[in-house]
Amino acid sequence: MDNKPPGGEHRPNEQTSLFFQPLGRRIAITLGVAVWLGFEIYGGSGLWIAIAAGMLCYAVWTFFLSWPKTPDNPPQ
Repeated sequence: MDNKPPGGEHRPNEQTSLFFQPLGRRIAITLGVAVWLGFEIYGGSGLWIAIAAGMLCYAVWTFFLSWPKTPDNPPQ
């Protein structure tokens, strides 16, 4: 079964995008969202705390916990 959306075009996700491959970018994005969450906690805005916390959970899950593992020395 093909997982393409209607129309035939393929939508890449974070784990297949070349932009997110470097570990430093994934860390920077996650830290940015964590700083945003801290700012919202300091300000006390409940809705934005929930939104930022959800985005932080998503970033940690997508960029670190479920990220495909690659061997240190891939076979050639």
